[in-house]
Amino acid sequence: MKLSITIPAHNEEDRIRRTLVTYHQFFSGLRGHDNLAFEIIVVLNGCTDGTFMVVEEVCEQLDNILVVDLDEAGKGLAVRAGFTDALKRDNDLIGFVDADMATAPEQFYDLATVIEKEDVDGAIASRYAPGAIVSPPRPAIKRWGSRIFYEPLVWLLFGMRYHDLQCGAKLFRRKVVEKVVPQMTVDDWAFDAELLYLCKKFGFKIKEVPTIWHDQAGSKLSTLGSGLPMLWSLITLRKRLSKNQKLKL
Repeated sequence: MKLSITIPAHNEEDRIRRTLVTYHQFFSGLRGHDNLAFEIIVVLNGCTDGTFMVVEEVCEQLDNILVVDLDEAGKGLAVRAGFTDALKRDNDLIGFVDADMATAPEQFYDLATVIEKEDVDGAIASRYAPGAIVSPPRPAIKRWGSRIFYEPLVWLLFGMRYHDLQCGAKLFRRKVVEKVVPQMTVDDWAFDAELLYLCKKFGFKIKEVPTIWHDQAGSKLSTLGSGLPMLWSLITLRKRLSKNQKLKL
């Protein structure tokens, strides 16, 4: 099994080294034990700090780390670029994880295990599914803001019900990425909804997996500052999809 992990990195000079080293150590340990090959794709998007230099230093020390450097910022843009790059090689499973180490490599590997054992097309980590653990507990406003506004809107616009659409750890079989990437258009934080909606439209089976989430300080997604633009992005996406209902099957 060959695994490709995209890590979007926008001004992550203080956190990216630890994430890369920790993920590399964990998956290197599985190479012989689990017959697993892996690669990590760091997608620098719109960085204005020293992230590139930090990643460059790590690449000199560790193997199987690739870099894609984008001038523009946008998490959706970065994930799409990483997925596109992963398709250039014979990867079996392709996914992404946030750069802040909120998802430990053990929890990310759980997604691969679920895909193989349950024979599903993809697995997404969930902070709110029964059995999930969030440490330290998140402020109630973050959870209730999602329950009251975001989740009902996603159900209304896209007919999808998930406990957690936006947890930053998702993994898919290659065939899923091959189908959905050419259809993806959202560059910002709302790209998760588009990604999962496309999986639904193509008939792929996606499993939501309760995870252990280590909430990190310095999140780039504020409750109000990013929430309102995200809601508008969802509405805009629904309008665009309504005008072009035919997907390229």
